Amino acid sequence: MTASDEAVASAPPAHEPAPYRWRWAALFVILAAEVMDLLDAMVTNIAGPTIRAELGGSESTLQWLGAAYTLAMTTGLLTGGRMGDIFGRKKMFAIGAGGFVVGSLLCAVAQSPEMLISARVVQGLFGAVMLPQGLGMIKEMFPPKEMQSAFVLFGPVMGLASVGGPILAGWLVDADFFGTGWRMIFFINLPLGLAALAGAIRFLPESRSPHPLRLDIPGVIIASLAAVLIIFPLVQGRENDWPAWAFVMIGVSVVAFAFFGWFESRKSRAGGDPLIVPSLFRKRAFTGGLLTGVVFFSGMAGFMLVFNLYTQIGLGYSPIKAGLAGVPWSIGMILGMGIMQAVKRFGRKVLHGGALVMALGAAGVYLTIDLAGIGVTPWQLAPALIVTGIGMGLLMGPFFDIVLAGVEQHETGSASGTLTAVQQLGNAFGVALLGTVFFDLLGPVPTGTSFDHAMKVTLWVVVGMLLLTFVVAFLLPKYAREEDALEAEAAKEAVSA
Repeated sequence: MTASDEAVASAPPAHEPAPYRWRWAALFVILAAEVMDLLDAMVTNIAGPTIRAELGGSESTLQWLGAAYTLAMTTGLLTGGRMGDIFGRKKMFAIGAGGFVVGSLLCAVAQSPEMLISARVVQGLFGAVMLPQGLGMIKEMFPPKEMQSAFVLFGPVMGLASVGGPILAGWLVDADFFGTGWRMIFFINLPLGLAALAGAIRFLPESRSPHPLRLDIPGVIIASLAAVLIIFPLVQGRENDWPAWAFVMIGVSVVAFAFFGWFESRKSRAGGDPLIVPSLFRKRAFTGGLLTGVVFFSGMAGFMLVFNLYTQIGLGYSPIKAGLAGVPWSIGMILGMGIMQAVKRFGRKVLHGGALVMALGAAGVYLTIDLAGIGVTPWQLAPALIVTGIGMGLLMGPFFDIVLAGVEQHETGSASGTLTAVQQLGNAFGVALLGTVFFDLLGPVPTGTSFDHAMKVTLWVVVGMLLLTFVVAFLLPKYAREEDALEAEAAKEAVSA
């Protein structure tokens, strides 16, 4: 075969367009945006005590630094992907990246807790415009044979970011470059964000849906109001000694969520484009996944906040020491993801095993604190945190696959956006709930003993939430796909033989 014959043989068929030339460069631009979001979701957990020491504010400020970002992300994600379908994914990614840079700058120059929390909302909203565009562009840029390779890169990149993020945040705060202190955790987003913006303009392809759904602005407003009505009283109610309005708001939020469901169903029957496709709620895997996701992500996010507050305020760790103390958790999560790849054919059992292992790890953290007392060191906490991380990796690995596997093609966009939004809502809910439990147990004049007690009680709440995750996960199907069930059955027969 001549060289020209080989070129003809290796060329794509005439009916298949050639793959996008800059697809790998574009993928790294998308990954950079994912890393920025992951880092900014974590950094205030490490820097929160230092921020409050400089800007002031109440204990709820520490909760709002994280909850404001995730709550804004929740509401924005509901429509961010649809905006890309309508106006163009490249354009929306660039607008999101530019707005994220502006939000980061506002965070870095904030002079009060209120200004910083407002800037975190700006970050979350523009992040929600930027992030959903990546999935649609990856599906269009990569041929099927390269698709898996593209998505595989997300695992190690996100793993490295989860390990390095807390360390980077602690190091930047302690290093105090140019006297900026905690502000550098936001200043560093400026070159990263501008590089992502330049990369988007240069490498991302023009992309939009040929048949985009219309925006559902009333649906977004109702869903956003319902989310705020439950998060706000959970954070602020404790500081106001749980007034009647806090319980009224929580009750109204339930009514608002119910009204949202009715409104979306009515819109669908009238031939409109609802924010969430109502048929999704008739699927056991999806509804079970939403409930499982809220419970699990609430416990996870709440634990991460409280752990960082306990190590810095209660144990007196520096920000960099607190960041290093959490590394075993991230290492365990990476290990858990690796183990999950070997056992994923067992479907829901892997998720159940992850919930139990994670609960065992949280109980191990409790036992470590109980035995070591207020002098507990990062090395003493490491074994239990590794176990906790392994459980988290096992649990998260099959979760999205099982929930989304039974979704029809025309429901995929709505299902993915809704599930991601519920994940963010769970994060905000967990920060509000477990942060409130922790601060309520500290009392008006916190001491080393009260920090120890508050952390241990909060850990039992986390264990309870993980056990509840184990229970509600029975709502999920046993396997994501029929072939997974057949593979698991074959493995079982091979073992018994």
